[in-house]
Amino acid sequence: MQGDLSDITHVIQLAVAPVFLLTAIATLINAMNARLGRIVDRRRVVVEQLRHQEDDRTEAEREMATLGRRSRLVYLSILFAVLSALLVCLVVAGAFVGAMVAVKLAQAVAGLFVAAMLAMIVSLSVFLREIYLAVTTGSHYRR
Repeated sequence: MQGDLSDITHVIQLAVAPVFLLTAIATLINAMNARLGRIVDRRRVVVEQLRHQEDDRTEAEREMATLGRRSRLVYLSILFAVLSALLVCLVVAGAFVGAMVAVKLAQAVAGLFVAAMLAMIVSLSVFLREIYLAVTTGSHYRR
């Protein structure tokens, strides 16, 4: 019994770092979600401008296309961040299952952690692309 309790205690100690990682991922998802909300709000404004604009619509249509690309990029970024968080949860669960059932899951847990980091790398890369697109289009200067 004492050996089992010390195993679980050790797993809890090891699970603390992934829990902090989950907190960081949740914070990033929150920031991405806020950015997506701003894009949606801007699209509403541009749609309203298009309804009342009769003559030169090309600039507004171009901005709509850019906003569409940006919203897809933010969505993909959120998707990969959520995937990363789910994989981190599987890492924690795998560590506990391995300790409770006395099965060697070290390679599976390590593989899940690597997959979680790869998903986070993709998420941050896509998010950086969206930020670059926002800055280079110049739409953030308009009021």
